[in-house]
Amino acid sequence: MVGRRDAPGRLPQDLLARIAEVEATLPPDTTLRWTLTWLEGRPVVELDDGTTLG
Repeated sequence: MVGRRDAPGRLPQDLLARIAEVEATLPPDTTLRWTLTWLEGRPVVELDDGTTLG
């Protein structure tokens, strides 16, 4: 998967599950990466293609 192997341990499990769902739809040779930011203490991740989860 694109991001889960390097995901910080403090990310909520439900967000990790949503990331895994998105990654399951990507082609195996994808070069997209996630960007993690914290807004008001909550994690928000954005994939290079604009997909945003938070």
